[in-house]
Order: sequence, then structure tokens, then C-alpha cells
Amino acid sequence: MLDRFLLLFALSLMLALVNSQQPSTAGFISIDCGNANSKYLDPITKISYVSDDQFISAGSNFDISSEHINSTVPTRELNLRSFPDGLRNCYRLKNVSQNRAYLVRATFMHGNYDGKNNLPTKFDLHIGVNYWKTIIISDPSAIYTVEALSYATANLTSVCLINTGSGTPFISSLELRPLRNGLYGEYVNASQSVVLVTRRDMGASDNVRFPDDPYDRVWNPSNDPSWVTLSTDLKVDNADDLFEPPITVLQTAVTPATGRQLDFSLDAASPDDKLYHVLYFTELQALTGNATRVFNITRNGETRFSWYTPPYLSYGYIYNTEPFEGYSRYQYVLDATSNSTLPPIINAFEVYSLMHLTQAATDSGDVDAMEEIKLQYQIKRNWMGDPCAPKSYTWDGLNCVYSPDYPRITSVNLSSGGLTGEISRSFAMLKDIKSLYLSHNKLNGPIPDSLGSLSALQVLDLSCNNLTGTIPDSLGYLSSLQVLNLSGNNFNAYVPDNLRKKSDVGLITFRHDKIDCTIVPSPVPTSDNKKTKTPIILIPSVVGALLLLVAVVVFIVRRSRKLQGRASDDSVQPCVDQSQQRPDSTKQQVLFESRKFTYKELENITNNFSRVMGKGGFGMVYHGCLETGKQVAIKMRSLSSQQGMMEFLAEAQNLTKIYHRNLVSLVGYCVDKNCLALVYEYMQRGSLHENLQDKAGRAKALNWGQRLRIALDAAQGLEYMHKGCRPPIIHRDIKTSNILLSEGLEARIADFGLSKSFHSDDQTHVSTKMVVGTPGYIDPEYHRTYQLTDKSDVYSFGIVLLELITGRPPIVPGPGNIHIMQWIAPSLSSGNIDEIVDENLQGKYDPTSAWKILELALKCTADKGSQRPTMFEVVMLLKSCLEQEIDSYKSENIYSKGFNVSQETASDIGPFGPSAR
Repeated sequence: MLDRFLLLFALSLMLALVNSQQPSTAGFISIDCGNANSKYLDPITKISYVSDDQFISAGSNFDISSEHINSTVPTRELNLRSFPDGLRNCYRLKNVSQNRAYLVRATFMHGNYDGKNNLPTKFDLHIGVNYWKTIIISDPSAIYTVEALSYATANLTSVCLINTGSGTPFISSLELRPLRNGLYGEYVNASQSVVLVTRRDMGASDNVRFPDDPYDRVWNPSNDPSWVTLSTDLKVDNADDLFEPPITVLQTAVTPATGRQLDFSLDAASPDDKLYHVLYFTELQALTGNATRVFNITRNGETRFSWYTPPYLSYGYIYNTEPFEGYSRYQYVLDATSNSTLPPIINAFEVYSLMHLTQAATDSGDVDAMEEIKLQYQIKRNWMGDPCAPKSYTWDGLNCVYSPDYPRITSVNLSSGGLTGEISRSFAMLKDIKSLYLSHNKLNGPIPDSLGSLSALQVLDLSCNNLTGTIPDSLGYLSSLQVLNLSGNNFNAYVPDNLRKKSDVGLITFRHDKIDCTIVPSPVPTSDNKKTKTPIILIPSVVGALLLLVAVVVFIVRRSRKLQGRASDDSVQPCVDQSQQRPDSTKQQVLFESRKFTYKELENITNNFSRVMGKGGFGMVYHGCLETGKQVAIKMRSLSSQQGMMEFLAEAQNLTKIYHRNLVSLVGYCVDKNCLALVYEYMQRGSLHENLQDKAGRAKALNWGQRLRIALDAAQGLEYMHKGCRPPIIHRDIKTSNILLSEGLEARIADFGLSKSFHSDDQTHVSTKMVVGTPGYIDPEYHRTYQLTDKSDVYSFGIVLLELITGRPPIVPGPGNIHIMQWIAPSLSSGNIDEIVDENLQGKYDPTSAWKILELALKCTADKGSQRPTMFEVVMLLKSCLEQEIDSYKSENIYSKGFNVSQETASDIGPFGPSAR
């Protein structure tokens, strides 16, 4: 009996030991799509897979055809979920760790599941709001796999299938694997992800994945008749903070069967692909005596590393941090040196392509709010993925504002949506919402007091519900609220005194009358143009719009009278600005701020135009002070100005369409007899040109950090004009004198008189009859072709960057007045950054950062627009320079572990110097 007990104890101990050595699957998400079974263990990996019912509510389950089933087809490929309906269908993956990198893998096996043999089929995949890959299925028996390394910026993510009109999207399995912090840190962050091209285990006979690879990366075997396989059972040290390949992969390698040279190639789908390569090397043989293994590494004929000896039972690697591009195939040659007695070896390699994150996800608070609302009311609309992004897939009933940071929800229309129960308190989480339409539902109970915290709310339409209780006082105190509609069946909702008083004096349009909510909406008039006796109930959105229009008219008339009354006194009040903070773009419409001034009012607020701030092509600019104490700048059109009514209207119209914290906002305008004027917010520090040239009597020059901040601010404003406006707007006169600075050195772009709007989002250029702009800043391609593009602004911004770096104007004074590009050329060729950087900085700058910004400026000023970055890419790089403070510049950015960098490699890296690891 004792022996039996000891035997059982020993077996239990051994089992516990084995389990303790098994890598953890904590954080793994493994989904068998279209499988009705709830849960099962994969027989090979022992990973638990679950049905996808809990991750998505759309689509239909199918089994693949029996003719495509055999013993090699994994269980998770025997069924799939198909999405014949909807443009975008998304898997919502919760319980993701924020600010962590993940491996995301999806598989697809068609298997003629619908019996139609309708191939090929093509559709797109998105991770979150960004494009991942186009899936093209042509073989029903093949398993197609795509994989990416992606960074989670929130505690949930989504994988979306996009119907592009070339077949029905479907998916067989979806897997998510958390990566250790720091793993692939050079490739995966909040601004970029990478897509797997291939991952190879040299000399292996079978795939390697979990549990041999704790991150469940799949390493496919790679062999060639001209290679000989080397292997070992000894443990290889794979400890590393960057890649950590599995030990099993490092225990095999290949070497040439004959000769002293080993070559292999890595293919790109297109020469435009931006690729990252990681090559792994480990010596598996204990070399004795005079035996040596030393080799050079070249890529497409160029030497990358020389005289390299792989470490014994440890691993070395090379990788690039700036992507390679320009080739369809990359040919690597490992060539033994003359003093090597053994040929070269390689153990494994990985190839990834760059995935730019061009779309920003909706504010996480707004996303959480909409998910709660969707859940509470069991909304069955095609509300999949991100509520606002990409813009073409915005959820039905939502309007969003798109800023460079992230979209915000500004309007929700759930009228006639079949909503029941109380008004969700989650609506109060939509902090930037301006209009909320919930009419013609069956909502009951009181109005939540929390709605009174929505400081931007302008329209609240709750008509035709069954609300009860006292309307919260907080709604009556909302200064932004213009329309509150409680008509219909809400007669048990009581109105507080403060709301009645606000309605009586015209501060708010308030309706609480009884109307027949059962009448079918019909805004169409009768054919004889006579008024019909039947009441006409407009659809809720139209009602809201008309009420808002009435409110705007009342508001402007009332405000205009008040302002005129205040302005009757000819004395100018001292300038004490009562608004210390710039209002957020989503909290106040330009229409409400814009004011029509008379010439007499301009005389009053400028003290008879006594203080001149500057002069431009439009005319003089004067300092002024409104009755509230708010300081303003008044740009008056001179009678001799070349810029007339067209430019005036262009600037006024553009400024009423756009609002961004890095664009100067319009306070008002004057069209009074011969007077044309625009009234702007006042920027205390003047223009960037004045600060760089020290014409404004500054105590000290802008430091390097301030210059980076200003560059980023201006870039964000310009990027908003290019991508945040619909249709896009080209500024056409970006220069340092049109970049204004606040007291806190926040930069805002000004002067939109030469701006051009595209006619649609798809338009690529605007043809002009003449080239306008400022000499030194004008895009040479625009000058040649008369075709204006967003890349014309990018060129001008590149010149601004050069001014920030050098402190010199675009046309540098001196013999011949040379252009700034010519001025930096001699120092650029010698690699002397100190000769280029503004001497006013007195050497107090980071050379690495300076080189990075200089390289960006050169990219922006490339001769061809197609070679220049977008303003989004400019913004991302400036953020990187400002926030990360990159340690050193690398033109090739090749890193190594276990390598000696040769002299010829160092010289190839260029004047900025190599970096090795």
C-alpha cells in the first residue's frame, strides 16, 4: 500500500514538474470561427480554442465541403464564419492589456463551403481602424494565413473584415498572443505595426510553434539541396530583450554542402514594400585547434558586416530599424573570409513589412460610452468596430469631428430607434457631443442630471417619449444649450424655474407642448400650394435643424444688440483678457463667435488704429481690444492692396469652415462701405519669423525644444487642413511669418487668403492659372506644372523646418542672395551639423535630433511631390523627436548583437556614425 502511495506521489510530482515547465497561455485569445462547439483543446499545441459567438453577432456559420477534409486539416479550419451582409464586420476582442504589443493571426480556408465554387474572392482586413492586408483566396483547399505584430492602445481591439465588392468575406480562425514588453520594440509601437512576410527555421524538418515558442510564433522549415543541416541537443542561450527566438529554432542551422558561400533570397511583394529583416546566427559546433568560422555578409552586392564569428551556443543577430525598400528581391550572400577554415552558417530569419497607422481611433471614452449604449438598448444596427473611423464606416446615426489626435463624437441620432427604458447615463460620457436626438422612442423615467455636464451640448431632442420627473436644473444652466424639445407625451416631465426664465428671455428655444406623436412624418406640401389642415410633423433631425436655426438667429440678434449697446461708448476699455484659455474646437462653433463689426466699432476697439502690429499683402494689421477685454488683431485691407474681395471672402469662408487649436480663429469681420477687415484672436508673441530673426525684441532666442514644439504645432494645423477638412484645403502660403505664437509659444497657422479647397476627397490636385506664394517657399513642382497639391504645402513646411534649424530666412542675404537649400549644401556634404544649426542656440541642442529634423526637412523639399512625406507622416516623426529624444541618428540603422562592425560598414553608414549592439 505504501509503495502504491509513493508511486502515485512520484507521478503527481513529475506531472506537476512538466506542467510548471509548460509556457503560460495567459492572455491568449484563440477563436475557432463558425464552430458551434463551445471549447476544445488543440491536440498539438494544447491551446484552448473557443467559439466566436461571444466576439461577434453578425455572419453565418458554415462547414467546409467534405471533399476538402483530410487528416492534415486542423480542427479550426473545418468550419468558418461568412459575412454576406454589411460593408464592415468586426470581431471585438476584450480584456486586452493597454500599451502592450500583440501577435495577431488569422486563417482562411474556403473549402467550397457554399457549394458555389465561386473563386477567387477578395476582401480587406483591418486591425482596429487601420488597413492590415488584402486577402485573395483562389484555392479552396489551401489554408491562407496572415499575421501582424500590433500595439494595443486601449483595453480592447478589433479585427474587421471589409467587403470590397469582390466576394463574400469569411474567416476560419483568429488568434491573439501577448508579447513580452520590449519584444520587437523597434518595430511595434503606438505609431506603427508590422505585417509578417515570412519566418523561417533553417534546417528544420517541421514547423515550430507553441509550446516551443512561448509566444506561439510559427517558424516554417527552410531547406535547400545545396545546404547541409547542422543541429545540436545542447541548450542555446536565447536570452535577449528584443527578439528572443525559441531555443528549438536556434538548435538547427544550415551551411553550404560544397564551397565557401551560402546565399538565400528574401522576396518583397512590391519594390514599394518597406521591409524589416532579422537574421539569426548561432555556432553549434565546438571549434577546436585552428578551426575558425568567419564570414562577410552582403545584401544585393553591398557589404553589411565583415569578419563575423557566430557565438558558440549563444545567438547573434542583425536587423534594421529603418525599412529597406526599392527591390523586389533581396539577395543575401554569406561568404567565408580567406582565413576561415569553415563555411558560413545561418539559423533563422524573419521578414516584416511596415504597416503605417494612418487612422486614429475614436476617443476611448466615447467608444466605451457607445458600447454601453449599444448594450443597454440592444441596438441591432451594423455598429461594428470603431464608431468614427475610418470615416467611410462611421456608425449609422453618428457624426464625428476628426482632429489629428483622435475623432470625437459630436452628434447622436437614435430617433425612432425603438429604444425602451430610461435614458442611458452613458450619453453623459460623450463629452464633446453637441446634439442628441432621442425622439419618437419609448423612453421613460427622469432625465439624468448628468446630461447637464455636457458643456458643448446645443440641441437635445427628447420629443415623443414618456419621460417623467423634474427636468434637471443643470440643463437650464448649460450656456451652450440652444434647443430643448420635450414636445409630445412628456407631459409628466416638470420644468424648473431657471429653464422657464431662460426660455422667456430667448436664451433657449424650449418646447413642451403636446403634439400627436402618431402622425406619419410628411414634410411634403400639397399640390395646390395651399396650407393643409392636417398637422405636419417633420422628421426629428429636420425639427432639430430648424429649431437650431431659429436659436442661432435669436442668439445672434440678441448678442448683436448687446454688443452694439456696449460699443456706444467711444472710450476703449483697458485690455484685460477675461478668457484665459482658448476654447476647444468642439465646444463652440465659429458661427457663434463670428461677429460683424462696423467701421466705427473698429475705430473704438483699436483706439483710432493707433497701434500697428505689422503689414502684409492684404494691408495693415492693428491691435485692438474688445469690450470684454479680449485682445484681437484687425487685418485691414488697404485700398492699394493687390488682394481684394476674392481673397477676403476666401479667407473668411475658410475660417468659418475650419477650427483647430493650431489654426488662428476668426473673431469677426467688417464689410462697411470701403472697409474690408478681418478680426482675429491676438497672438502675443507675434510671428515665428519675428522670433527667429529677433525683430520683436525677444530676451533670448527660441531653444531647441521650443522649436520642435512649434514645428509640431504648425504641422498638426496643416495636417488638419489636408486630412481633417472635407474637402481638403491647401494653404498655399506656409511661411514663418504666417505661423503665429501665443504667450505660451503655442503655434497657430494664419493667413488663409490664398488657400484653395479641393472639390472632393478624391481630387489629387488643383490646376491654377498662375503661381502665387512667397519667393523661397514656393514648391518648384507647382511652379513648373501649375498643379497645386497638398505636397506643395509640405515643401513650404520643409523650408520652415530649415529656418527653425538654421535661424536663416529662405533667401539668405549675401553675395547673390542664395536659397537656404544652397546655403546648407556645403555643410551637408561634409556632415558638419554645427555649421548648419542656428548659432543663437550656442550649441545647446541634441545633434541626433537635429540630424533627424534636417533629414525630414530634406524629404519635405524633395523636387518631386511624390517623394515627399504626407503631413501625417511629418507629424508622427516630429512627435517621435519631441517625445522620445532619439539617442543617435543612423542613416542605415543596422544593429547587431555579437557582431564586429567593419570599417567599410561604418563608412557605408555615413557621416552620422554607426551604432552597434
